[in-house]
Amino acid sequence: MKIVYLGTPEFAVLPLEKLLKSHHNVIAVVSQPDRPAGRGYKLISPPVVNIAKDNNIPVYQFKSIKKEGVETLKKLKPDIMVTAAFGQILSKEILEVASYGVINIHGSLLPKYRGAAPIQWAIINGETKTGITIMRTATGIDTGDMILKKEIDIKPLDNSITLTKRMSEIGADALIEALELIEQGKATYTPQDDTQSSYYPMLTKEMGKIDWSKSAHEINCLIRGLYEWPSTYSTLWGIKYKILEAEINQKSYPVKSGTIVNIDNYITVMCGENSLNILTIQEQGGKAMKAADYLRGHKRYIGERFE
Repeated sequence: MKIVYLGTPEFAVLPLEKLLKSHHNVIAVVSQPDRPAGRGYKLISPPVVNIAKDNNIPVYQFKSIKKEGVETLKKLKPDIMVTAAFGQILSKEILEVASYGVINIHGSLLPKYRGAAPIQWAIINGETKTGITIMRTATGIDTGDMILKKEIDIKPLDNSITLTKRMSEIGADALIEALELIEQGKATYTPQDDTQSSYYPMLTKEMGKIDWSKSAHEINCLIRGLYEWPSTYSTLWGIKYKILEAEINQKSYPVKSGTIVNIDNYITVMCGENSLNILTIQEQGGKAMKAADYLRGHKRYIGERFE
C-alpha cells in the first residue's frame, strides 16, 4: 500500500524504519516543524524527519496540517495514512483523504489513557502493565475503533525513555500486523467502551515539583514518568535541584517530610510514607551527578529539608 506516515519524536522512529523494510511504499513523511533546542537554540529536526531524509522520502512539516496540508495530502493520493505521536489533531477532511483512512499507533491499552502522554502517565500512576493499540483515527481524541492490542509489563526500573523504546518496538510490529490485516480485508474494528475510558492531559513543567508529603512510591513513579521531560525538582535553601533517579527506602523516620535523614552514598529524604534514596541529582546550573559523587564535593547535612 502507498502510505503517508505522520510522526515526530523517537517513539515514531522504529515503526517508520519497520515500514521501510516492508513491502509497503512510504510515499511521504509529515512531521512537526524544526524547533530550537540547546543553549544555542539551534534549529533541530524531529527524529522522524532525519530518517525520512536518509531514505530520500519527501518530507512535509506543516505548522498546522489542517490549514496547510489538505491539498498536499490529496495530491499524494495515499492508500492509507499512519500516525505515531504526530502531535497535531487531524480534521475530518484529512481523515477522508486516503481510501483506507488513517490508523494510529497509540501508547496505551485503549480506552484507558487517551491523550498525548499515555506512556508517562502510566508510569506516574504506578501501573504495572500497559500496551499498544492500533486504532482507526476518528475526530475525537483517541476515540476511534480498535484493530489490535499488544500488552507489555512496566518494569520497576522503567522510566519514560526505557518504556517508550520498548513500546516503540512493539508498536512497529503491531503496525505491520495491522496493515496486513487491512490489506487482506481481515481487519476487525472494535468500538471502544467509553464507560471504561480515561483521559490524561499533556505534561507540564509544573508537574515536576515534588510534594514530599506523598509516599515514596508515588514520588518515585513521578520521577520515572517525568524522567525525559520536564524532570522532577525540589528546592533546598533557595537552590533548585532536579531529582533524576531514586529508589524507595522502606524505612520511616520521625521527622517532617522532605527532611534529609541520611547522606551515606545517596541522599535519603523522608516522604509522607517511607523514605526515598536520591541516586542522581542535578544542582541548578550544574551537571547531573550520582549522589555519592555530589556528596564528595558538596556539604549536605542531616536535618536539612527540601521544599
